[in-house]
Amino acid sequence: MLKDLLRIADLSTEDLVRLLDLADSIKREPYRFDRVLDDESLFAYFSKPSTRTRVSLAEAVARLGGQIQFFGPQELQLGRGETIEDTAAVVSRYAKVIVIRTYSDDELDRFAGAATVPVINALTDLHHPCQALADMMTIREKLGRIAGVRIVYVGAGNNVAHSLMEAGAMLGAEVVIATPAGLAPDPGITRVSQRMAATSGGSVTLSDRPLQAVAGADVIYTDVWTSMGDSEQHRESRLTALHPFQVNAELMSRARPHAIFMHCLPAHRGEEVTDEVLDGPQSVVLDQAENRLHTEQALLVALLEESLTGAAPS
Repeated sequence: MLKDLLRIADLSTEDLVRLLDLADSIKREPYRFDRVLDDESLFAYFSKPSTRTRVSLAEAVARLGGQIQFFGPQELQLGRGETIEDTAAVVSRYAKVIVIRTYSDDELDRFAGAATVPVINALTDLHHPCQALADMMTIREKLGRIAGVRIVYVGAGNNVAHSLMEAGAMLGAEVVIATPAGLAPDPGITRVSQRMAATSGGSVTLSDRPLQAVAGADVIYTDVWTSMGDSEQHRESRLTALHPFQVNAELMSRARPHAIFMHCLPAHRGEEVTDEVLDGPQSVVLDQAENRLHTEQALLVALLEESLTGAAPS
């Protein structure tokens, strides 16, 4: 039985496939599970800004018959020294699910360890599993399969790349992460993904040559190069290192004719991707964004039902 979703590797392959199947079913019938929350509440602790995650979660909860309450660090006693463990234990008495969007993965793990209700990672420094669920749903919708699909992530190794790598590896994709030297994904997460790929028949490889990496790609994926809080000096050095990794018309031309372009958004237009690609016919970024809603509904149903088997469509 799945209690929490802290990273994609928490799931079995069967769990992940059934979640995607359930999301497909919910997309066709959005209010099929409208009594799952039945006037219950979710507690959401967000120490980072959010658009897609916050709005899609709020709508997902509404469609399941519940409500969600969002809190920031300064609105709780956490800001005055109360421990994460005490906060998680108390909130578990009030809410059916806890959703965390924060920086530290250790902080998330401590929440989940002390909570007696399911905990969902809505983004940490190392993982973004909710995004990866929507990514896999979108790839399967657009290309008809995930196994054997060549997914090339181009840019800086980050939380989005990590979760994409884990999910693709689990489902038998050929995942390539193309980054400059010094901006490769976390080695531990890479090793976990490679072990999963060896079992699924997929692969996970790293590259520092973007044009070669995207040759024959079915999916080209990128994300922003800089984060809030980066110093100006740090930002400039990253932009310089990443400039050859921009997704533009030339880079897209190296992919297969049917290739799709993906981005988790928000985008820094003119940095990691050009307008021509982001707004072009190969872009599926709005479908990705929409699918956050359907996969989050599916995840909540699965966590609140006895098992994924019980929640899956007949």
